[in-house]
Amino acid sequence: MDLLVIVLLAMLTENYVLAKFLGICPFLGVSKRMSTAFGMSAAVLFVMVVASLLTFAIQEFVLVRFGVEYLQTIAFILVIASTVQLTEMAIQKMSPVLYQALGIFLPLITTNCAVLGIAVLNVQRGYGLIEVIVNSIGASLGFGVALLLFAGLREKLELRNVPEAFQGPAIALVTAGILSLAFMGFAGLAPAS
Repeated sequence: MDLLVIVLLAMLTENYVLAKFLGICPFLGVSKRMSTAFGMSAAVLFVMVVASLLTFAIQEFVLVRFGVEYLQTIAFILVIASTVQLTEMAIQKMSPVLYQALGIFLPLITTNCAVLGIAVLNVQRGYGLIEVIVNSIGASLGFGVALLLFAGLREKLELRNVPEAFQGPAIALVTAGILSLAFMGFAGLAPAS
């Protein structure tokens, strides 16, 4: 039951994009089409889980053991950057079309604060290995759900007659704000920690 609570918190009540406002750059950047949103969601899922596992291991077996916890942020950023590079190379080889569609936003996963945020939050909450995996999967699924919902809404908005003053980034930001308000409805679903 505790693992279910962790997933619900990460996906809905503590959604990294819509509640914590982390990862906004790729959220806004690749949300114009469902296909690119799905590709980015999959890439973030992979990077977030792998980076969380690696940062957990580095925290437990290197930083704590040698008393250099103050190097946590630097170590975590290096792990995340390396993981993103490997992911980028894999996507380029396996799906050149997706690689082109994601463009600059794929390497920007490195600076996606949500990936660093989940790694740091796992340490702050004192999660064990299973909890780290579950929290990372929940957070990345929450990122994906938010991204796919937003992309669907943006695709629908392209077919609508939007007033000229709201066209472009303005309507995207208004839509993101309304989506964020909708996710606030999940606040009572699971106890906040």
